[in-house]
Amino acid sequence: MSDDRLQLQRFELKYIVDEDRALAVRDFVSSYLEIDEYGATQPNLSYPVHSLYLDSPALQTYHWTVNGRKNRFKLRIRFYDNNPAAPVYFEIKRRMNDAILKQRGAVKRGHVDWVLQGHLPEPDHLVSSDPRHLVAVQQFSRFMNEMQARPTAHVAYRREAWISPHDNSVRVTMDRDVRCDPEPTAAFRAEMRDPMVVFGRQVVLELKFTGRFPDWFRHVVEAFNLQQVSAAKYADGLTLLGEQRVLAAHLAVLPELAARPAAAARLAALRRREPLAIPGPVAPSFAVV
Repeated sequence: MSDDRLQLQRFELKYIVDEDRALAVRDFVSSYLEIDEYGATQPNLSYPVHSLYLDSPALQTYHWTVNGRKNRFKLRIRFYDNNPAAPVYFEIKRRMNDAILKQRGAVKRGHVDWVLQGHLPEPDHLVSSDPRHLVAVQQFSRFMNEMQARPTAHVAYRREAWISPHDNSVRVTMDRDVRCDPEPTAAFRAEMRDPMVVFGRQVVLELKFTGRFPDWFRHVVEAFNLQQVSAAKYADGLTLLGEQRVLAAHLAVLPELAARPAAAARLAALRRREPLAIPGPVAPSFAVV
C-alpha cells in the first residue's frame, strides 16, 4: 500500500459479521467510498495480506493484548506474495488509549535478515528515501532488540478495502478467512503449514477514521445493528493455537531458545498448566518520531 493510502494515526472500530451482512454493508459503503486499486481486479474484490508477527520469548505483546493493556504495541512484518523482488514492510502498530498509530518502513527482501539479526538498517536497504521509512525501521529494530523479539506467528487473510476518493480520512475494510500458524522463521512464504482458522466463516469488519466519526458510519452501525467487539488477529490466533504449541514449534526449529530463561520458564509453566507472571523487559514507548 502506498504511504498516501496508509492511515498513520486513526481510530478503528471492529465488528464480526456473517457473509450476508458483509455483502449488505458493501452495498451501503459503495455509495460513499471506492474499492481500492489492489482489490478492484481481484475475485471477491479482495487481495491476500500476510503478516509475520514478532514477539518476545515470553510472548509479551500477546499478553499485553489479552490482558487489555491500554498502551501497547505490536511488531509485524507485512508482505503480500512470494515474489523475492517485492519489498516487505516493517510495521509498529501502537495503541494509545483509543487511538491507533502506525509506523511503517519498506525494506528490500535481500536485507531483511540484516535487520532481524539486530543491526540497524542502512539507507540503501530501504525501498524509499523518505526519512520516515528509515526512522520506522530503526524504531522497530530498537524494540525488537530490547524485547529479544523474533518471528512468532504468521497471520494471513483476504482483505477487501474501501477508500475515500478525496482524502485519507475514512477507510472500511473487510477481512475474510483469517488464519494463524506458528512461524519461527522469516521465510516470508505465503503458504501455511497447519493454520488455525481464527474467526471461522465470519468477516472482520473495520471502520477506520482519522478525525470525527463520520455521520454515515453511524448510519451503517444502526442500519445493520453492528456490535463493536475486540478482534485481534494475532492474539486471538495464538489463543486458539495455544501457547505451548507456539513455543514448542519455536524450540523445534531453534533449540537454543530453551536456554533463554523467559522461554524455558514459560514452557515449563504451560506444561504444568500453571499461570506465570510476565515481567516487562521493555515498556511501550509512545514518543512521536
